[in-house]
Amino acid sequence: MKLILGSGSPRRRELLAQIGVVADDIRPPDIDETPAARELPRPYCARMAREKALAVAADAGDIVLSADTTVALGRRILGKPADAGEAAEFLLALSGRRHRVITAVAVRRGDKIWERDVVTTVQMKRLSDVELNAYLASNDWQGKAGGYGIQGPAGALIPWINGSFTAVVGLPLAETATLLTAAGYPMWKERL
Repeated sequence: MKLILGSGSPRRRELLAQIGVVADDIRPPDIDETPAARELPRPYCARMAREKALAVAADAGDIVLSADTTVALGRRILGKPADAGEAAEFLLALSGRRHRVITAVAVRRGDKIWERDVVTTVQMKRLSDVELNAYLASNDWQGKAGGYGIQGPAGALIPWINGSFTAVVGLPLAETATLLTAAGYPMWKERL
């Protein structure tokens, strides 16, 4: 049995390492991440995690772990910004407001899939022009849903969260450990 991480995210690898899990292989899936017309953030996020898990080639006994993180401002999905201009648009929309960060996890072994999503409410402080421009100049927004990463410099912009910090980073560890255990991964035993 191999554990295959269906994600290219270095943050997910780091989070898994915190709980002693190291993937045997990393196979980022290549799927279309475009939301369907009028698709709501939570079902969209769950669908992305599931489709990623299904898109990864694996042997029947292997375990595939995939996840998706989506930032939702009301019904609006804020994905990974294409450029600094879009990152600025996202950050200005989030400035001074609460939003939801949804992380869905899908674990597949053979033809069985275990799934879970975690919703965390996040408050971003009202951003000054100096804060906004400094954060954009850091380039930390690149490749991050909503245009920010709470585990980096943007942590100074987030005074309050209600929910799972690790889910906001990209992988809810408690829920992921439960799903891996359900799929037969030896979470709390010595791995040979």
